Amino acid sequence: MGLFSKKKGKESKKAAEKKAEFKEYIKGAGGSIVSKSILNGASKLKWLFREDSEHGNGWIAFGDTDTQEYVDNAENMVVVDFNVLANIEPTVLNVYYMPVGSDLEFRFDKTGKYFVDTRTGKEIREPVKHPAQAAFEKNLKFLNQETYPMEFFEGLFAENGGMTLVTAGQVDFPTGEVVLADPLAYLGTKYSTVLERKVTVGSYPVELSVCSSDIVGIRVAAARLILSDKPAVRYEIAMPKGSRAEDFGKPKVFTFFGVDCGLACFADLQAEAEYREFFERWQGENPGKNKYDDYFAALFADSYEKHPKVQNQGGDFLHWEIPGTGHKLAFFSSGMGDGIYSGYWGLNEQGEAVSLVVPFMNPEYF
Repeated sequence: MGLFSKKKGKESKKAAEKKAEFKEYIKGAGGSIVSKSILNGASKLKWLFREDSEHGNGWIAFGDTDTQEYVDNAENMVVVDFNVLANIEPTVLNVYYMPVGSDLEFRFDKTGKYFVDTRTGKEIREPVKHPAQAAFEKNLKFLNQETYPMEFFEGLFAENGGMTLVTAGQVDFPTGEVVLADPLAYLGTKYSTVLERKVTVGSYPVELSVCSSDIVGIRVAAARLILSDKPAVRYEIAMPKGSRAEDFGKPKVFTFFGVDCGLACFADLQAEAEYREFFERWQGENPGKNKYDDYFAALFADSYEKHPKVQNQGGDFLHWEIPGTGHKLAFFSSGMGDGIYSGYWGLNEQGEAVSLVVPFMNPEYF
């Protein structure tokens, strides 16, 4: 009995060590079909295919000794988490995000381990990026140009199957001085961006262009402050206070605003001061509490409940009145999240501003 217990203890220790060595490289990686020969070590990974599948991620792996007769026998193929295969051969992580239809051969030689696309002959030696990550990086390079073709701005707000227009609410401008900022990180601080061009004192609607994509899901592609029902005939970048259009590109002239909490807003300069004063009081009355978690989160959640088809759970936009002021603001998610973004004035034939647009995404990339 004592010897048996000792042996059982050793086996349990080995099992625990093996379990501890297992790495979950990708959370929610999904199931893959892998030949038993690879799993039991009788063969090494040789072929990797990705098929369209309603169940699992579509990846199928064959070993270098697997014959057609062997793989045709369903009992020789097992569905396992993709991470199981990655623990046997970590190089598969480089190709996880490749699309359906991928047909790959695994090779290893004196130059290292890599895959070859059997259809193109291309060697794959570096990790293939997630489609959303690749699109995000491409989008960042596209943003903040001096201007864009009219077709781009028109396309941002062309309602179609993949794009929905949503009115986020009216924003008040008691002074007409326009502020662009991340409301959680920078509104009410020296890091907000006050624009050179003013708008007529009044209240104006904010319209959001919400895209729905298989790659990135529901996202706010652009926001537009509508100043007039007249059409824009051209767009120019919104310059910061004290700068003119001809100053674009000059040192220390920043024609963008920063986002560090995934939100943006249009605001009036006076409303910005009122916002700051309100939260200074609120923070004093609620020491240690967080402005988003303990104040805005519930309001965004309520916004989601009212408009669930055009927002992610938790809420992507909010129409809010600064308590005690009567002045309203509209907050909205900034496309793919944090970054730097620019505003663009839509101008009519007389050069008058009829809108202020902030593009967050180029819908063509998603």
